[in-house]
Amino acid sequence: MHQIPDVTLNNGVKMPQLGFGVFQVPDEDTAVAVSNALQAGYRSIDTAAIYGNERGVGRAIAESSLARDELFITTKLWNDEQGYEATLNAFDASLGNLGLDYVDLYLIHWPAPARDLYLDTYRALEKILAEGRARAIGVSNFQVAHLQRLMDNTGVTPAVNQVELHPGLQQQELRAFHAQHGITTEAWSPLAQGAVLRDKAVLELAARHDVSPAQIVLRWHLQIGNVVIPKSVTPERIQQNLDVFSFQLTHGDLQAITALDRGLRTGPDPDTLN
Repeated sequence: MHQIPDVTLNNGVKMPQLGFGVFQVPDEDTAVAVSNALQAGYRSIDTAAIYGNERGVGRAIAESSLARDELFITTKLWNDEQGYEATLNAFDASLGNLGLDYVDLYLIHWPAPARDLYLDTYRALEKILAEGRARAIGVSNFQVAHLQRLMDNTGVTPAVNQVELHPGLQQQELRAFHAQHGITTEAWSPLAQGAVLRDKAVLELAARHDVSPAQIVLRWHLQIGNVVIPKSVTPERIQQNLDVFSFQLTHGDLQAITALDRGLRTGPDPDTLN
C-alpha cells in the first residue's frame, strides 16, 4: 500500500496530494472504478454534479469498509445552478446523491463570467462551510481576475483552485498567484488527455527511470506541488498511477518538462464557457 502525502489547505484541512477522478465515467461503471481505486489505496475521490456519477461514487463509499474520516470527497456545482439559493439546493442534491452528511471539498465548477453569479454562489459556499457541511470550499477553472474579485468581495479565500494543468499548459502565472494567497493548485487533465505522453522528452525520461510516461508526468506534478487527480477505469492503470513514490525526478528532469509549456488547452476557455 502506497503512502500518499497530504497537502495542508489554508484552513488547516489535510487533502491527499494524489486523488482519483471520475470525469466521463458513466454512473453504472463508477462504483466499480472507485472501489478499485479505494482498494488500490486512493483515499481522495473527485466528482461533480455535471458528471452524472455522484450516485456511483456514493455506492462505492457505502460498500467500502473504510471509515468516513479516512476519505476525502470532492464534488462541484454546475454552471446552471449558480446563484445563492440555487447553490444551496444543488448542494443538498449532491449530498443526497453521494449519500453523505458532508463533503470534504465543494467547488464552483466554472466562473461562468457572463452569468455574473459566482460571487453570490460563493457566499452560499461560505454558508455551507460555516454549517460544517463542507470541510473546505474553493473554485475550479478560475483565472487570476476571477480570484481577485472573489477575494475582494467575500470573506473566505478559496482553499483550492482546480484547473487544467499539464506540461503543455503549466499555468505559471496562476500558480504564482495561488502561492501568494495560500490557494492550493489542483490539476485536472494532468496528462493532457494523453497527448503529452507521446512527447520525446517524456518518453526519454520514462526510459531513464524505467517507469511509464504517465508516471513521469504525475511525478512532475507532485514535485512542483500540485494536487493531481488522474482518471482511469483500468485496474492496472489505476494501480500504476498510484506507483509514483518510488522514484524522484532530478532538477534537470523537471527543467526538461518545464520546457514543454506551450500554453495549449485541451478543454474550454474559462473566460468564455458559461
